[in-house]
Amino acid sequence: MTERPKSSHEPASAKEPIVFVVEDDESMRRALSNLFQSVGLEVELFGSASEMLQTKLRDVPSCLVLDVRLPGLSGLDFQTELANANIHTPIIFMTGHGDIPMSVRAMKGGAVDFLTKPFRDQDMLDAVMTAIERDRKRRQDDKIVANLRALLETLTAREREVLALVSSGLMNKQIAAELDLAEITVKIHRGHIMKKMGAKSLADLVRMAERLGIRHINP
Repeated sequence: MTERPKSSHEPASAKEPIVFVVEDDESMRRALSNLFQSVGLEVELFGSASEMLQTKLRDVPSCLVLDVRLPGLSGLDFQTELANANIHTPIIFMTGHGDIPMSVRAMKGGAVDFLTKPFRDQDMLDAVMTAIERDRKRRQDDKIVANLRALLETLTAREREVLALVSSGLMNKQIAAELDLAEITVKIHRGHIMKKMGAKSLADLVRMAERLGIRHINP
């Protein structure tokens, strides 16, 4: 049964980071819960990967403290499932039976850390703080990109073509030749693009295009 030291419906803590713990040993779950709560972190505890999969999780900065050896789906296989589902919650692995191939697989899969039991409380706290900060930054970056994509949708097909060529470093005259347009027309398109995208400068616009993965490939 999922253990929830705090209600997931507390409005005051709606945006507070959460540490998800998946560990089949009850005493270890409680010890980790006490550790994280001692530094003011919210915690949600699960006895297996399947329990966590069946739970609707809050969309806030978070990390996952995950035991490698679990009943049913193993920690490493759970890591793979989360990646396949495009879930990017940073993971800290812990195990009492670690080996080098296991830790290499975990780290290659993007794990923040791989801690062998018994570990120092401070090592776990340091790893969790690093993971939460990584998730917070990823969420901020995702929000920026989502906003940019919404702005990109306001551009016409021709303006997108011009944007791709501008981001590749071409001058107005070169873009005009590439698209068989008058140079003044290109200038007008660029002005519209700058305004719609909210770009303050050409460098700003190029950075936006890079974030969106816009690249012009010459035929």
